[in-house]
Amino acid sequence: MFFTVFLMVVIIQRLSELALAKRNERWMKERGGKEFGKSHYWAMVLMHLVFFISLVLEVTVLQRTLNPYWGALIIIFLLTQAARIWIIGTLGKYWNTKIIVLPGAKSVKKGPFKYIKHPNYLIVTIELIIIPLIFQAYLTAAVFFVLNQFVLAVRIPVEEKALRKYTDYPSRL
Repeated sequence: MFFTVFLMVVIIQRLSELALAKRNERWMKERGGKEFGKSHYWAMVLMHLVFFISLVLEVTVLQRTLNPYWGALIIIFLLTQAARIWIIGTLGKYWNTKIIVLPGAKSVKKGPFKYIKHPNYLIVTIELIIIPLIFQAYLTAAVFFVLNQFVLAVRIPVEEKALRKYTDYPSRL
């Protein structure tokens, strides 16, 4: 029961974020925003979709139960959600699941971006580990941690190149 409720909350959150990303995409494109990384975006979306399928299958088919340390893991998960909200709030209309750059925009250097270039990617990486660990879905945690690293190895250079070309984004912090 807890697994189902937890999973539904996360899925509803993700769908809400996709709706917000779509609104932000429209806003940015109406102002001349340019999209990059279309060739790999589908792979990222597919990876996240298959993550949830893998999680459900591993937990149900292999009858995984709550991790004995689930309480601590839930706290870490809640902290990642607070950080996620901080990131989305800091970026405002510029936050998106796609790489959309508004030429001439100033790069964001406040909030979590004072400390790390791509805080959202760190949060997603932690989530891809923590969520499965809560339910002892170790195979899902390991496989999607690795798959995410491949996606980020493609995505981050594309994003940084676009930001450097069209904004005041620095070469490094």
